[in-house]
Amino acid sequence: MSEKLLSELSSTGRKGFSLPELDVPKKKTEELIPTDRLRDELPSLPELSEVDVARHFVRLSIMNHHVDKGFYPLGSCTMKYNPKINEALARLNGLAHLHPFQTEDTYQGALKLMFELGEYIEEISGMDEISLQPAAGAHGELTSLLIIHAYHKKNKSKRTKVIIPDSAHGTNPASVITAGFSTVQIKSNSKGLIDIEELKKAMSEDVAALMITNPNTLGLFEADILEIARVVHEAGALLYMDGANLNALMGIVKPGDMGFDVVHFNLHKTFSTPHGGGGPGSGPVGVKENLAPFLPVPVVVKRAGKKGAEEYHLDYKRPQSIGRMHSFYGNFGVMVRAYVYIRQNGAKGLREVSENAIVNANYLREILKQYYQLPYDDFCQHEFVLSGDRQKERGVKTLDIAKRLLDYGLHAPTVYFPLIVHEALMIEPTETESKESLDEFADAMIKIAKEVEENPEVVTSAPHVTPVSRLDEVKAARDLNLRWKG
Repeated sequence: MSEKLLSELSSTGRKGFSLPELDVPKKKTEELIPTDRLRDELPSLPELSEVDVARHFVRLSIMNHHVDKGFYPLGSCTMKYNPKINEALARLNGLAHLHPFQTEDTYQGALKLMFELGEYIEEISGMDEISLQPAAGAHGELTSLLIIHAYHKKNKSKRTKVIIPDSAHGTNPASVITAGFSTVQIKSNSKGLIDIEELKKAMSEDVAALMITNPNTLGLFEADILEIARVVHEAGALLYMDGANLNALMGIVKPGDMGFDVVHFNLHKTFSTPHGGGGPGSGPVGVKENLAPFLPVPVVVKRAGKKGAEEYHLDYKRPQSIGRMHSFYGNFGVMVRAYVYIRQNGAKGLREVSENAIVNANYLREILKQYYQLPYDDFCQHEFVLSGDRQKERGVKTLDIAKRLLDYGLHAPTVYFPLIVHEALMIEPTETESKESLDEFADAMIKIAKEVEENPEVVTSAPHVTPVSRLDEVKAARDLNLRWKG
């Protein structure tokens, strides 16, 4: 990698800032900070000018791949383009500079935005009430499962198990265990869907809920969802939907109409704000009326004020609540972006989002199934899963294909997931990609398939043109050393 570290660019005495003259009385540091908390010597930090720093990070950003730079077909991650109007409005002073310790009367606009966002998501999903508090998808999963736990406890029903399909997201079983349940895994049928007979066998008085994604992680819609809901509810359990794949449903069908009792949403997926780099995220939870008392506090509510005008408040008076799940009121900046995205699209536009995502996925599926194995060859929703088994027979792994894509300037799709597909390539093009972008990706995948046939070494040794070649990923994960010794 040709770019130097900041420590290597450092030059003694160089500055990137200029502070104004002090306009308050001077005090010694010792008068403000206890002496046992003061350093004996200045920290050893790089010294750079503003232009040094700016150019360094711009050069790094060019080396990195991001959604503004190119196609990002990450299955189940919905890494779609983030409209810049979202960023502009999230940076408005009245929103970006709010402080959570302000009094409610000073941020009525923000509370109104949160309340209306909740109403929009309720309408989209068919849920009755919502909490915007959870910080991400897995956090929404945990919140939902704690609500389910509280519901059964209130009804004096001791239920200890949560059923999940073998195609479940990896966070699902982790959330189940963290919430105090044990997991029961059921196998998918030959079509990649929930096997109703296996579900019936697994149901018992110990089952608290069935936790599924619809469409599932194969990108397939659970066609028997109404029967699934009936089986679950007749056993006294609840039906929970991991909303990671809501991008395929908006304006077409509501989870609430399918029989789901609780749903978590990923604002940073379905409603833009791509979540690469570890955040930020937002994972609201919507529930049916019977679960509303257990939502985390506070919940944003609307009431009539003393003079009849509408006022917005944070409601803490929920005695059956599972308690607080996040400091303050959640990741507000992501909520602003989601609010703008929904208002920009409107009801008609959100349906078009889902329709276009489905069209794009099926377009790529039809092209690429000629060159890669397609274990579940059926009309998909927003994503589909290929297998690299055909290439594996020639000594080329799915990981090799993913690395080779980098040489074509494209980010790889999710690989090796879901686990029920061997050598999996999980592809989600999203609705924001043009036909030209899809064709570029398809052409690269076809070229790689031909390279496997004619010159597999060029694939197994990829990437070749990136800033760094293939790394030892195990060592990088286990021996991470970012400390600078100046």
